[in-house]
Amino acid sequence: MKTGLRGAFFPLLLATATVSGCTTTSGGVAGAAGAAVATGAGVYITALQGGLVSRNAGGAQLSKADMQRALEAEYRALEAAPGGQPVVWQGKGVSGSVVAAAPYQVGSQNCRQYSHTLTVGGWDTATRGAACRNADGAWAPLS
Repeated sequence: MKTGLRGAFFPLLLATATVSGCTTTSGGVAGAAGAAVATGAGVYITALQGGLVSRNAGGAQLSKADMQRALEAEYRALEAAPGGQPVVWQGKGVSGSVVAAAPYQVGSQNCRQYSHTLTVGGWDTATRGAACRNADGAWAPLS
């Protein structure tokens, strides 16, 4: 598979930043890497088109900041988390956990199935889906 410098370099850079800034919380991956994701990967998060969290019934109750945290967690799970390892996030009165399965190939694209469990007001709701990496390195959801 051919990738341009940006397609090969950015995922490696993000993975390095994510690993170096991570802490483990309740068995999940979280941490300071969110700031790196927010500033360096805005276009990559935008490519998620609202992610699974936007399709979750509880997603409508999220503030803009909490929605950003949720999308960053989805991106980190797809980009760097080992299969089955939760990426957790915490907001104001809301939290979530994103778990990506092992990567698989569809043609020349890397893809992952994943789930996002959202906890709002003590209620858990889960949404499942899949995303594939585009040629530009961004993850795009499958419809």
